[in-house]
Amino acid sequence: MERIVAKLLIYGDLPEDEILTQLSMVYRDYHMGGYNKENLIARCYKQIKRLLELGTRCAFDKNLWHNYLTYLLVMDENPFSLTCEKVGSKDGSVNHFAINDFRTFKELFDFDFSEIEEELGIDCFSCITNYKAIDKPELMYNGNVSEKVRRLSDELEDSADEKEFFDRVTSFYKDIGVGAFGLNKAFRIRESDSGQVLFNPISNMDKVMLDDLVGYEIQKKKLIDNTKAFILGKKANNVLLFGDSGTGKSTSIKAIVNQFYGDGLRMIEIYKHQFRLLSQLIAQIKNRNYKFIIYMDDLSFEEDEIDYKFLKAVIEGGVETKPDNILIYATSNRRHLIRETWRDRNDMEQNADIHRSDTMEEKLSLANRFGVTIGYYKPSRQEYHDIVSELAERYGISMREEELFLEADRWEMNHGGLSGRTAQQFITHLLGNI
Repeated sequence: MERIVAKLLIYGDLPEDEILTQLSMVYRDYHMGGYNKENLIARCYKQIKRLLELGTRCAFDKNLWHNYLTYLLVMDENPFSLTCEKVGSKDGSVNHFAINDFRTFKELFDFDFSEIEEELGIDCFSCITNYKAIDKPELMYNGNVSEKVRRLSDELEDSADEKEFFDRVTSFYKDIGVGAFGLNKAFRIRESDSGQVLFNPISNMDKVMLDDLVGYEIQKKKLIDNTKAFILGKKANNVLLFGDSGTGKSTSIKAIVNQFYGDGLRMIEIYKHQFRLLSQLIAQIKNRNYKFIIYMDDLSFEEDEIDYKFLKAVIEGGVETKPDNILIYATSNRRHLIRETWRDRNDMEQNADIHRSDTMEEKLSLANRFGVTIGYYKPSRQEYHDIVSELAERYGISMREEELFLEADRWEMNHGGLSGRTAQQFITHLLGNI
């Protein structure tokens, strides 16, 4: 194995603690002779445990060794894979080196572990190449990762030679993508010790779709139209969804990502205290072959907060132009995002309806940088009843309409008032008491 791994060029820059690297070192020591048998067994078991942990985390099945090698290929962001992600596999000298690497991966796919198993008296490699995963709820793993890696693993397993291997991997890069962005819908960010922005996939994102949000048809259409234009490479605006709590603003953003994930849409959620990382974040994603929504939930600023000034420059108005593959979608309970006080009006001059207060103009200018503003307001009593009625039908709740509405009205009086969220909570309450 160590001789095979040594032939990797494009995919050869593996970390020392990578499973494949560690196993190749086991084989190196084995072939050199003079090894300690118990030590080699322990090292093999350690890497098998790591394979099992990865398989459990990603719900891999059948052949964990093939799934793992496929996962390596899918996650390796190198110049070749990133180019294939953007333009597919084009004729070029680099293809010669890539095919060599894929020939090597084909050897690793077909690798026979029986020699070392017989020598060490173990059978762990045989077990992982014929593995039966325990059924578990999809909430425990990322279905996007599992489904795509396992499907590609099966295809590579059936590849006749390195050319077919090459075609299948590069097609995956072009159709799905490379690395975490290729497999996941949404991310949060964190800052490393060195100050670098790191992306953490959200593995259990809500699967809600826009049709699940009852009502708000005009609002949903505005959001869909702007997002469709963005996906198609046309001009599109940053979007601010504002209005009453519990009306579906955040749900709409999650649903739009679910709806357009297959078209290359990804979401990165960022919090107010992370705004200083925005420029670095944008620099890392601006050249990727995806459309990114930078999502800011419940965005608002108090009077003494000044982070909004930095956000203004990033959204629009800074020296560097915002890339075409990035939009900002935000939700807020405040129409103008920043709290206004009567002190802001003390220096106001009025001429008809024209306000010339510098303080107010600066505060209002942030909201004005969102080209599309969509209002979500509390439903009327009738609209609330319509939401309750439709949700009850969806979940198979059989109650007389008069009784259903009476109970729904009693519920909302003690649980936050009229809203879609209250209606959903009421239905959940009924389902829990059936």
